[in-house]
This record gives sequence, structure tokens and C-alpha cells, in this order.
Amino acid sequence: MRQAPMTLGLIVVLWLCGAVTGSLLHGPSPQLQAVVGVGVSSLGAGRWWTLLTGGLWCANLVSYLASSVVLLVLVAPVEARIGARRTSVLLVSTHLVAAVVAAGLVRAGAAAGDGWSQQLATDVAVGPIPAAVGAVLAASRCWGALWRRRARVLVLAALVMGVLYSGTLQDVLRLSGGLAGLALPAVIGLFLAGTSRGRRRGGPRLAVTGRETRVLVALVVAASAVGPVVAAMSGTATGPLWALRFLVLTPPPEPDVLQAVCATPAVVEDCADLQARLRLGGLGPAVLTVLPVVLLLVLAEGLRRGRRFAWWGAVGLNLLFAAVAGTLAVFTSAVPAERLVAFGDGGGAAFPVALVAAVVQPLLVVALLALTRRRFVVPAPTGLIHRWAATVGMALLTASVVYLGGGVLARGEFAPAPGWPELLADLPTRFLPPGYLGQLEIGFLPVGWAATVLYEWTGVLFWAVAVTATVRVLRADPRVPDNAERARTLLQRHGGSSLSYLGMWPGNSYWLDPGGRAAIAFRVIGPVALSTGEPFGAPAARGRAVAGFARFCAEHGWTPCLYSVGDDTRAHAQDLGWSAVQVAEETMVPLPELAFTGRKWQDVRTALNKAGKAGITAEWITYSRAPLVLTDQIRAISEDWVADKGLPEMGFTLGGLDELADPAVRCLIAVDADRTVHGITSWLPVYGGDGAVVGWTLDFMRRRDRGFGPVMEFLIASAALRLQEEGAAYLSLSAAPLARLGRDEPSERSELLQRVLDRLGRVLEPVYGFGSLLAFKAKFQPEYRPLYLAYPDPAALPAIATAVGRAYLPDLGPVRALALLRRLRQLHRSLPPHRARSDRADARQHSRGGPISSPAPEREQPRDLNPGSVHDNGREPGGQNARTRTRSPAPGGGR
Repeated sequence: MRQAPMTLGLIVVLWLCGAVTGSLLHGPSPQLQAVVGVGVSSLGAGRWWTLLTGGLWCANLVSYLASSVVLLVLVAPVEARIGARRTSVLLVSTHLVAAVVAAGLVRAGAAAGDGWSQQLATDVAVGPIPAAVGAVLAASRCWGALWRRRARVLVLAALVMGVLYSGTLQDVLRLSGGLAGLALPAVIGLFLAGTSRGRRRGGPRLAVTGRETRVLVALVVAASAVGPVVAAMSGTATGPLWALRFLVLTPPPEPDVLQAVCATPAVVEDCADLQARLRLGGLGPAVLTVLPVVLLLVLAEGLRRGRRFAWWGAVGLNLLFAAVAGTLAVFTSAVPAERLVAFGDGGGAAFPVALVAAVVQPLLVVALLALTRRRFVVPAPTGLIHRWAATVGMALLTASVVYLGGGVLARGEFAPAPGWPELLADLPTRFLPPGYLGQLEIGFLPVGWAATVLYEWTGVLFWAVAVTATVRVLRADPRVPDNAERARTLLQRHGGSSLSYLGMWPGNSYWLDPGGRAAIAFRVIGPVALSTGEPFGAPAARGRAVAGFARFCAEHGWTPCLYSVGDDTRAHAQDLGWSAVQVAEETMVPLPELAFTGRKWQDVRTALNKAGKAGITAEWITYSRAPLVLTDQIRAISEDWVADKGLPEMGFTLGGLDELADPAVRCLIAVDADRTVHGITSWLPVYGGDGAVVGWTLDFMRRRDRGFGPVMEFLIASAALRLQEEGAAYLSLSAAPLARLGRDEPSERSELLQRVLDRLGRVLEPVYGFGSLLAFKAKFQPEYRPLYLAYPDPAALPAIATAVGRAYLPDLGPVRALALLRRLRQLHRSLPPHRARSDRADARQHSRGGPISSPAPEREQPRDLNPGSVHDNGREPGGQNARTRTRSPAPGGGR
């Protein structure tokens, strides 16, 4: 808030003006509002100052609170970006233009004889929101193309919906303010050009994509569903489509109207009709009113994701609404206007308007859907659609049978008692929202509880089943061809990165480019297609694979996310306008010149020497073919570690016992003379093309509790020496997640996110030891390679974060989440504040070729340490004994 003093000052002035004039609770008095409020009448009377003073008061306490929130949420960030002076000019100029434009439009409409405009011409309005909306839309020119387009579409959609369905003078002023912010781009552009934080000149310009078109169509469908509800909830709705509120919820008659009608003997039929409508209120009809709106919103979300099923559903539902409204118009065409008493002050004029709008609006939505039908091509599984049809059909049949059969059995609880023909004729109306029944003749009403349940809840049952079944279809992921064997062959033939073999594990799907020369392993979690590493295959095709994968995801309604990718892939993604943030630091050990000589290798030599004296040897095994005496011990060590940890076991890029069974995975175990297994590491192949293995990547790590102390140093060093003899080019010790060397500063777009990730790493350090992990790997004198998360849309970051979390912790339920929070709190209380900072400093010192600090002698080794939790299956340093500074992995070190 220090960066937005002008916004805070405006809020203070707003509240002071309200407090001094006693306007906080109910707004300005009529006399004061006539002096300070802006409108056709005030400007016509020569009160020109209202062009400015109208923004210094609000209509009531709720408006004061809402205006303050809007100023803080929308205007304060604008001021922080472009400065107080520029923001002040935008607020004043857009407010002036909005007031002049709105007054001119209203006056022109009133002169043309429009009743709505004539009503608005007598009103005056107060409030700063028109200026705030205009300033935000004007300043949106400084934003990136994606955010600018989305902000404008969302804000304008809300403003237009307010004018159409609510239609007060304040709504017209808000829309005028928004249009004013968009209508002066040249002036605003020159004005904003002086700030260095303005619009970026570089970078790709985004055309209107299929995804953005789907978002726009989804907004229109959602607005068509929510708009009548907004009008129904507004007590002052006067907009062009305000009468549609009667088709959402027919208001019950006022008691005084009911009393006056029933006191007149000549209108006995009207009295009975109003009494019936008074009894139609209740929980059941209210739920029945909401469920079709909920279904349209569900379909709108499906449209946003490009689902063909949602397109058909939205078209069908809107056609159904139009047909029902048309049928209602036919049935009520002979009703005299004076008998349309259910529409209150709207009288007979409101109902025809509502009927016309109720027919035309859904047909316009259908027309829009027809024009954009090629954007909705993501299919749903055929079997799922068949189950949906069977479920909805069975629900309709069951509800109908229950209503008819129950109505016959409980006919005595209706007044008058209906027969089969009456119940059958009334059956279709049980599935319609009450608003559509506003002027239909009511043949009978329930008077007992059983009849009431049948009468009010039959339609609710059907619509609830329809909504649930639709959600189930739209949540199902589209099927992807099984390309696992093709992907494995492609990896072996052309090679990939040091982490590409992780994509061969079960649970991944595979996208292959049209030529079959590049592939990306991914898994769909919610709306996100999360890659397992970067593209692999022919080197020349890997760069183009990013764009191809993005198109593939767009066609399926997914948000692509490239997880744990290197600099080259990040560059290709940024060429498409994506953002990237570092999520890990991979450590690579070159093998050709490797020699454990010199002081910096002291810890490694010590581990090798101690192993020789203790009779510990390293042996290669293939887990699937190893003797039972060894595999039983490995399984027991792993299970003991999982049970002891008491935290959720992680997956995704972290291999477990199941992944050890892959015949391409090599395991190196440390055993003594009695064939007791003290530790195990697994190594994944790195293919360089033509089936040749050029390197190996460390994955699974476990050590026996109270076994040989420096077993992890021993196993990694032994693997390095033996693989060096075999001609391998390098080892990858995988990645230390949420830890980095800070070699460069993140870009402006990702700076905030990078700080959040750095903070998350520090918070999780006591449990997962990310900084200690990076420091442990530093003793092998590695080369460091940053790994990034690349994403196309910052708005999708919450979904991406959820997808990554669910990928690693698919079984994290409330109980385990609470256990993790308790562990974090306990360890943070006991962790010295210098711990994480010192570990990171050690890693940075090693990256410059310097030694790390020597470990304290004869201290208890922590139980859990491994090469990583992003790509190494292991518990990070710091786990059980987080206070102990260590340079050695611990027993059971695993994910």
C-alpha cells in the first residue's frame, strides 16, 4: 500500500465525505444527492460540478465497502505500476467522459421516447466505480496481450450484463467509464509512454486463439445464465432484459395486494390464483430455480475447455428454454393484461417483454454457438456419453413414475384430488423452474407432506441427477492413443535428456509429433497437461515439439505445463510467449577426467576407505532377477523408512520399488560379508542415440537404519568409478527441488513467483531438506544445470500448482496433510535459523570450486537424506534430526 498513496487518499476522502454529511449508512439525503449526484437532471440544471462530485459519495454502506474494495484491488495495482500522477489523471478523465457520455445517451434515448431512458433521465447517481473501471481498462494497455485481452473481456462482459439485466443509471455510468478507458488509446498511450514500467515493446503479439474464443463463448453462456438471477436479486432492475427475472423466480404476491384482491368478490379467480402462487414458494421451488442455472454454468466450464459434449448440451438446453418460453407465450396469449397480477408493478407490459426476451436470448446464444462450433472439438469417451444418456433417461423415467404413482396413492393430499389425466397433464410442469409457470392455470395444489414432496421435489431430483452426470462427463479426460512403445523406441533411437527415462514409467501418456521424430511424456491432472521432463527424440525436432504439444493441449482443452526442463526448452517456450521459473537445480558429474584426488574429495575417499575396512562391497544387480534374500532386505529397508517417516510417500518423478523392476534400471547395493544389505541406489539409463547409453541418472536411494554410516557416499562414488570404466560420459545426481544457486535474477514476469518458490523451499526445509540436499551433492564437485517450469498462462498457475502437488502426493488426504503441517511446526521450532542459509551457501561455495564446511565429528547421522524429491526418490536431508548438520546420507534415504 505504500506504492499507492493516491488510492488510499481517495478512499479516505470518500469515507470522510460520507461521515461528515451523514451519508455512510443510507447514502446522501435527497437534497444533497440532487446537489452532488450526476445525471441528466443535474447537468440540465447547470450543476456542472456534479461531473466530479458524483465520485465522492456512495449510495449506502454496502456501496462504500464495495467501492473501497474495488479501489484497493483494481486501482492500487495500477498506481503502483504507472505512478500516482498518471493514475489521478486517468481517474479524473475517465470519470468526466463517463458522466458526459452516459448523460448524453440517456438524454438522446429519452428524447426518442424510450421508456427506460425516460426513467433514467430523472435519476442521479454517485460512486467512484465508473472512474475506477475506466482507469483500469485504460491502464490495461500497459499489460501483456494475454492479460490485457482477458481483463477487457471479463470487465466488459460484467458491465454489459449489468446494463442489460439491472439497467440503473449507475450501471450505465460504469459501462460508459469502461468504454471511455478503451476509447482514448492514442492519448493514453502517449501519456503512459514515459514510464519504464509500461507496455513491453518486445515479445510476440498474441492473436485471438481458439482457446480465447472458447473463453469468450463460455463467458456469454455464463452471463446468459447468471444475468436473470442478477436481475431477480436486484430490487431496482430496469434494464432492457430486466423482465427475464420473472422467468427465473416469480416473486410471491405482496400481502397487501393479496388482501385487496381477495376482498373484491368480483375477482375470486384472481384471489385463488395469488393464494396458489403464495404457496408455491419454498425450498423445493427455490432449488429447482437454481439447478438449471448451475447446469448452464457447468456447461460453460466445459465450453471453456473445448468439450464437444458441452457444446451439444448448451445448444440443447438453450433450445429447450426457447421452446418452453414459446409454448408459454401461446398458452398465455389469451390472458387479459389486467390478470397478470403476479408481475407486480410491471403489470401486463412486463410479461410480454419477458416472453419475447426469453425466446430471443437463448436463440442468440445458440446462434453464437453455431458460429463457433469448430472451436469445440474435444470428444468425450463414447461409453461415458452412453452412460450419461442412460443415467439421465433413467432419472427422468424414475421421477415421472414416482410422481404419477405417488400422486395416485396420495391423491387425497391434493386439493382438489387429481386423477390420472390431471397428473399426467401436470407432469411436464414438475420439471420446469417455477418462473416459467407464472401465468399457467394451476389445477391442484398439495396440502399434505407426501404430496408436497412429490409436487416440489420431483423436478429437483431429475435436475440434480442431470447436473451430476454432466459434471462426471466433463471431468473425464479425453482419451489419448497409447504411444508408450513408440515413445520408448524413439527415446532409445534418438536419445533425450538425463531425466527423459522418467517418462517411461507407468502413469504417463505420450504426445508424438506428426513425423514421429519427437515426443513428450505427460500426465493430465485436472485441466493441466503436466510434462514429465522435456521433449526427447531427434535433436532437430525437439524445439518444434513445444509448439506442437501446445497445439495438442489446446485441441483437448488442457493447459500445457513443461516441468523440469532445461535452458534450450525454456528458450523455445519463451519464443511462444510463455513464462518460466526455476524449480530445481540438477547436478551433473562428468566422468572422463574423474579422479578422487585432492582435499575437495576427502569425504568421498574417507567413505571408500571405511567401506574397505568394514568389508563393505558394492554389487550391481537387476532387481527383478536378484535373489530373494536381497530383494526381501531391500523391500524391508524401504518399508521401514516409509513407516518411520510418517509422511506421504511421493510419486510422479520419484521412483519406488515398482520402478526398480524395470529391466533397464541398474541397482548398486552395498553388502557386507554376511550378505546384509546396507544401502541401495538405482540408476536410470540416459540414451544418446542408436540405443547407446551415454550416462546414468540416480533415482532410488535407501539405507539401512544403524547400518554403515557413509553408505550413500560409498555407493555413488563406486558407481562413478565403475561407470567410468564402462565408458559412460556422465552421471546425473538428479535435481534438488526448490533450491538454486541464484546465478541470475528472474524476469519481471516471474520474479514474484520465484520469490514464492524460494520461500516455500525455506518453509519445507525442516521436513524435506532442499538446501541440505544441494549441499550434499556439492561434495561430488558437480556441474549445475537449472531446471525450469514453463507455462503459457499466468492465470493457470493455481491449477498448475495443484496439478504438481497432486502428481507428487496423489494420496495426500486431510489426515496426512495435518500430519505434515504438525511436523513442519515442530521442526521449525527446533531448527536453528542459519541452517538452510548455511547449506545453500555451501552449495554456492562448491559451485565456485571451494570446499564446504567440515562436518562436526562423531555426531549422530540424520536418518534421511537422498539426492532429491523432484527427480531423486529419497527423503531430503534434514528429516528426523534436522538440527544435525550432515554431509552424509541417512538410512532409508528415499523419496
